[in-house]
Amino acid sequence: MIKTKIALMASTLLISALSFSVHAKEDSATVEVGITPKVSAVDIIHMGKKMSITRNQKKDSVIPKIYAKTSRACPPFCIQPMTIAPGVETIGELEILGYLKKSSAGAPVMVIDVRTPEWMMRGTIPGSINIPWTKLSVKGADTWEDAATAEEVIVSRFDATMKDEKLEFSQAKTLVLFCNGPWCGQSSENIKLLLKKGYPANKIKWYRGGMQSWTSFGLSTVYFRN
Repeated sequence: MIKTKIALMASTLLISALSFSVHAKEDSATVEVGITPKVSAVDIIHMGKKMSITRNQKKDSVIPKIYAKTSRACPPFCIQPMTIAPGVETIGELEILGYLKKSSAGAPVMVIDVRTPEWMMRGTIPGSINIPWTKLSVKGADTWEDAATAEEVIVSRFDATMKDEKLEFSQAKTLVLFCNGPWCGQSSENIKLLLKKGYPANKIKWYRGGMQSWTSFGLSTVYFRN
């Protein structure tokens, strides 16, 4: 019961306390640090509000200390392969920006930060939504007393349907999953679970670089403030 209350409180805080850390969209002629030679900002919708993803204009900025660490115990923090499974596309920053734009425009796309709430407090990608990896992992499910089954999450959040007690994916969303970086196995574990449940590989995209790569480019984040 205590664990359940803590999980619910964390989810509530995540929704209510999230605030923006963004740079205002600037004219491409005045921006020194663009995203591409022709793109200075990407407009998206985050939690119902319009905002722009840009890069930090301070050219002496460095990667946040929390993502600068090079060595973690392996296992569990082992280097992930570039290709996680046949048919699942590994994408980079420009591609995830494209999926964020599609999602913001109402396309059946969901960009998912699979990290747990305490990591969300340290910053996430604007336009993404949080579904902790424990919700789609047999390994982690016992840490959440109120954890829904993988099938319930797939149907209720990803628009799959149940037909004759089997999952059907013709209307299911395209999912873009990420976690902390190439040494984080949470998103890759979720992808393997989804594939095991029958989710089409071509509807799953993997941002392998995760938050470590995102912050290394100085791209906008949203995060908790006390």
